[in-house]
Order: sequence, then structure tokens, then C-alpha cells
Amino acid sequence: MSRKEELINIGNKIWSAVRTELLVSMKFLAPALSMLSDRIELSTRTVGTDAVDILYNPDYILRTYVEEPNKLNRTYFHMLLHCMFRHMYRPLQCEDIEVWNLACDIAVEHILDSMDYQCIYRISSDLRDRWYERLKKDVNVLTAERLYNYLKNDVIWEDEREFEKLQNEFLLDDHSFWERLEDDKKDEDNNEKPDIDLDMQMRLRRANKKELEESWKNVAKRVKSDVANLGDDKSSETGSLSFYLKAESVDKTYYTDFLDQIAVIREELRVDPDSFDYGLYNYGLELYGNMPLFEENEYSENHKVDELVIAIDTSASCSESLVQTFLNETAGILRQSENFFREIHVHIIECDNRLQNDILIKHPEEMEEYAKNFKISGGYGTDFRPVFEYVDEIRKRGELRNLRGLMYFTDGFGDYPTIPTEYDTAFVYPSDVQTDTDHMPDWAIALYI
Repeated sequence: MSRKEELINIGNKIWSAVRTELLVSMKFLAPALSMLSDRIELSTRTVGTDAVDILYNPDYILRTYVEEPNKLNRTYFHMLLHCMFRHMYRPLQCEDIEVWNLACDIAVEHILDSMDYQCIYRISSDLRDRWYERLKKDVNVLTAERLYNYLKNDVIWEDEREFEKLQNEFLLDDHSFWERLEDDKKDEDNNEKPDIDLDMQMRLRRANKKELEESWKNVAKRVKSDVANLGDDKSSETGSLSFYLKAESVDKTYYTDFLDQIAVIREELRVDPDSFDYGLYNYGLELYGNMPLFEENEYSENHKVDELVIAIDTSASCSESLVQTFLNETAGILRQSENFFREIHVHIIECDNRLQNDILIKHPEEMEEYAKNFKISGGYGTDFRPVFEYVDEIRKRGELRNLRGLMYFTDGFGDYPTIPTEYDTAFVYPSDVQTDTDHMPDWAIALYI
């Protein structure tokens, strides 16, 4: 047996032992543990993953397995969480690679530290505890994206060594394999005229990437479901894993999709250059040689939103930052005037346990002004029913004749209506904080920020 074959054999046995120990302790990890193969990669001094393989230096894992077996177990779980949260596919807005890598490591280590399993246990340092306390206060929900924004924009690094200390504290795996995935994308973007073979390789690589992301998203959903089935008596052991998997694996439906769903087709008075008499056009060419004749049709059919109700939960259960998120999202919708007819009826309703305000928007240009001057009213308990009762009243009065949809921004903690609405109703929840979606009526639609 050659030296390489011997190292591969040893590596296979070590990783098999690691997977077995994790599976015995945490059976809910079975879907994730079956996803990654392992192979030797001498370009790294430690271990990492590209979401397909565990890539490792054999000397490192042999030494770690002998000296700190729990560390290797934890490192494997650490990498599985990176995959389930798809951290290797860095968002475009997160430009600083070093900060993104640190944010991802803090996010997954925070989850692991909340869990109570001996096979992944490690003693928490003072540095780690101090930063957890600070992050929970300033960021609250420690997702990679939120951590990145905080570390990049809100932290003043008076001592550069503090950033390096954090990197060393939370780093367990080699992220350079993530950068290779990004380099593949850059090569594709920069290659304006690829040859046929290279173009085919890039198409396959892009298709495989999307398929791989979807596979890990499905794995996260399965693990989330299996953790939920453990029951409340196991919640202390699984810590915050279920919460973050739930936040990460929800299917986010975009507002534009919902607006398209509730849109109506109606004729709107406007010049329609795409609709004219081709017979008249050809007659002009025949008669004058180079002078086509056509008459623009001033009526065109447009698929837009006619009437809409946007309700905002201003109760005490919604934190100030959460309400601000609602406001930002609402403003974004209001600015998209191309989604609405020029003459519209959009009711903006603020409500906690009773109706606070109803602002009627009749023209898209009024929406921007409303968003700028928006002020929160309320702050008491939460009851969604008054909004629906009020909407029923104004519909009966004839103020809303063609209402197709209502969007309700909320954290979900409150009393839901029980009677199905004649129009589409969507409750809009934040995807990265604790919400109560379990009591949402099954006839409503769940959207996520």
C-alpha cells in the first residue's frame, strides 16, 4: 500500500468515526451527514468544505483526532451548518470577504455553543462570552447577514488585533474553498466569448451550483423538522438550532409576486405603440413609397394593482427595529408606482389592538410623501381582527369595489381572524426573529421579509 493510499484509508476511518459519533448523539443530523464526501487536499493546512466534499490535510485531522477528538466533531458540525445556511454563496452586498467569513463563523459557533451535547462541547473563553453579550444586545438575532452589517458598519475597531483575535477565536475551518466558488463565477462573468467547451463547462457548473444550493436548503428543512419532532424536553439540548434553521429555510415569497397575484387587467388611457393597424401601415408604404401610416391606439390593457390594503402592526410586541423594517419594506412597495394604475385606492392602516390610522392613497406620487412622513401610532396589544372588520365596513360603503388583496405586516403574535376573506390576505413576517406563524389561518398567505 502506497503512502497516499494509507493516508486516504486513515482519513476515511477518522471521518467515519466522526460521523458515527455525531449521528449517535444527534440522529436529526442524518440528512446532513450523508451529504459530504471526504478527500485529501494538500493546499490546506487544516480542513474545509466546498459544500460537496470535506477537504482536509491528513496530518491535521490525524493530530486533532488523537489530541482533541471533540474539536474534530465540532468542526464537522460547524461545516455542516455553513452548508445548511449556504454561507459559501456570499451575498453581493457583503463585499468584504474577511468580515463575511468572521460573521459566518460567529453565526454557526453561536448555535453550537447554545447546544448541550458532550461530543461537541468546548469551554467558552472570556473573549467569546464578552462578544456574545455585546452581539445579543446590539444585533439580537445572530444571522451571518446581520452580523456582517454590524461588524462592517457599526463596530469601530480601535485595535486591529481585536478583529484578529475574533477571527482566531471563532475560526475552525478553511474558507478558501468558498473563494474558489466565487472565482468560478468571476471567470464566467469575465469570459465574454467563451469557446464551446468552456461555455458548456460554465453552464454545467452554474446548474450544479443552483442544484447544490437547493439540496442543502432541503436538507436544512429536513433537519429542522426532525429537531422539532424531538419535543420540548430536548429543546435545552438542541439550543437555538431549530430557531435559526426555521429562519433560514423558510420559502420567502417576494412582494412583487403577491402584487402580481392580486393584479387586475384593466384598460388605461395611454398611447400604446405596440398596437396599431398594420393594414394602414402597409397602405402608406404602397401609396407613398417611404411613408407608412398608422394610428396609435390610445387604450391599452395593463396588468396592475387596482386596490390594495396595507396594514401595519404597531403593537408593543413589535420592537422598534422590527417596526422600522416593516416601514422600510412598506416604503419600498409604495415607491414601485409601476405596479399600480395612475388612479388607485391604497389604504394604509395602522393597528395594534384597535384601529389607529387609515391613510388613503389615490395617486402613486402620494406614496413617497406618505413614506417620508410616516409616524408610529399605538403600541399596545395585538388584535388583527379590527383591520378586517374595518375593511368589511368600507367595502360595504362602496369605498373598495375591486379589492383583491390585503398585506398585514406583523410578528404574528396576536388574535387572528377566523372567517376567510373574499380577497387574498397575506401576513408578512420577518424571517430572522421569533414569530408566531402557527396560528395563522390556513386560508391566508405567509410572506417573509
